[in-house]
Amino acid sequence: MKNVSLLPCLFAAFALAPAALGAECYADYKAKQDNPLRLHYGVAQVSQCSQAAAQAELSARLAANGWTLLNIVSVFDQAGLAERKESAGPNYLRF
Repeated sequence: MKNVSLLPCLFAAFALAPAALGAECYADYKAKQDNPLRLHYGVAQVSQCSQAAAQAELSARLAANGWTLLNIVSVFDQAGLAERKESAGPNYLRF
C-alpha cells in the first residue's frame, strides 16, 4: 500500500472550500461598443471564480446589451469590491 501525503489533500480541500460554500465571485472587465466607439470598465458578479468562466459568462451578458467584451482584467472575491467601485462608476455591478 502506498502512503498518501496529507498535505496535498488538505491543500485541495482548502482550495475548493470557497466554491463549496458558495463564495461570491466577481470580475472586472473592459468592454466596447462601435458606431460611435464607446469604452467602459465594469465590475460584475459571476458564477465561477475563473477567468475562462467569467469571459464566457460576461461575453454573452454584455452582447445581449450591445457591448463586446474586450478582456477580463481579474477575478476576485467580495474583498476586492470596494476598491473597484469608484473606477467602475455606473458599470459597477450593472451587468
